[in-house]
Amino acid sequence: MTGPRATVDGIAPVEVWHRISTPASTMGPWLPGGALGDSLAQGLADVEAALATAVASDHAFVSEAAGHLMAAGGKRFRPMLALLAAQLGDAGAPEVVQAAVVCELTHLATLYHDDVMDEAAVRRGAPSANSRWTNSVAILTGDFLFARASDLLADLGPEAVRIQARTFERLVTGQIRETVGARDGEDRVAHYLEVLADKTGSLVATSARFGARFAGVEPDLVTALTRFGEEVGVAFQLSDDLLDIVSQDGASGKAPGTDLREGVATLPALIALAGDDPADARLRELVARPLSDDAEHTEALALLRQSAALERAGAVLGDYADRARASLSAVPAGEVREALSALCDYVVTRTS
Repeated sequence: MTGPRATVDGIAPVEVWHRISTPASTMGPWLPGGALGDSLAQGLADVEAALATAVASDHAFVSEAAGHLMAAGGKRFRPMLALLAAQLGDAGAPEVVQAAVVCELTHLATLYHDDVMDEAAVRRGAPSANSRWTNSVAILTGDFLFARASDLLADLGPEAVRIQARTFERLVTGQIRETVGARDGEDRVAHYLEVLADKTGSLVATSARFGARFAGVEPDLVTALTRFGEEVGVAFQLSDDLLDIVSQDGASGKAPGTDLREGVATLPALIALAGDDPADARLRELVARPLSDDAEHTEALALLRQSAALERAGAVLGDYADRARASLSAVPAGEVREALSALCDYVVTRTS
C-alpha cells in the first residue's frame, strides 16, 4: 500500500476526495469536523487511492469494467466505519487502510453480482455493468474484484483471512435465503431481518472489526464495535427500505417505490402482508405482486405511506439503531463515541 498513488481521471486521489465532498457530508451531518474529520478525510483519500490501484489491470477493458462502479461513487460506508473504529487505537497503522479496501472491494463485487440477479439497469445513477456490457462480464468482473480483495487480504494474516471467509459465507448464505424465500410456515418478517443481518450486517460488522483490530484496539472493545457494526448495518438497510417509500422524486437517488414496482417485498410490505385488517385488503393485494401499471403503483405507494405497516417498520428501524447505540457503552467517551452515536441517529432520520 506504499507504492505510487493512483489517479482517477487524471486527478490525484486527495483532490478527488475534496472535490466529491467534505468529511461531514460523505454520509450526512453525523461525521465530525476538526482534527478527527481531517484524519478521516485523509484516510478516505488513502482508501480511494488504494481502490483505484486495486481495480486496475494490465488489460484496458478489465480496468474499465472493474472501475465502473467505483468511479460511480458511493457512500464508502464500510471503509468509513473501519477508519472511525481505528481512531480508538493506532489509526495510522497501514493495515487499517488495507483492511478497509478489502471490505469495500468485497462490497463492490457483490453489487456486480446483485445487479445480474436483479436484472438491474442502473446502479448509482449510471448504467449497471450488466446492462452496459453483459451478464457474463458483470459476473466475471465481480469475481475479479473478489480476487483482488483476497490478494490484499493475504497480507493481513491467516486470522483476517478466516474472518473474511466467514463473512463471505454469511453474505452468500443471506443471498441464497433471499433468493429461495421463506419456507412454508416461516415468519417472513423474521426471515427478512435474518437475511439483512447476513447480506448487509455481516460485512459492516467486519469493517468495524478490522478497523479496530488492525489499530490495536483491545479485544473486548473490538467485540463491542463488531456488534455495533452489525446492528447499524441492518438499520442502514432498513432505512433504505423506508426511503424507497417516503422519499420524494429524486430525494433518495432513485425513483420512489422502485421496490414496489419490481415486486421486491421489503420490511414495510412484509408487515402489511402479515396483517389481517380488512381496511388494508387493497394494500395487501397490491404489494403482493410487481406493479408495472403506473396507476396501481401510485395507489400502492399512497396506501403504504399512510399505513400502520410503515409506522411499524420505522419502529423496527429504531430498535436496531437503539441496539447499536447500546453497544457503544464499552466505547470510551469522546469524539469517536459521539460520531458513532450520531450515526445511529442518522440512519433513522436520513433522507438520502
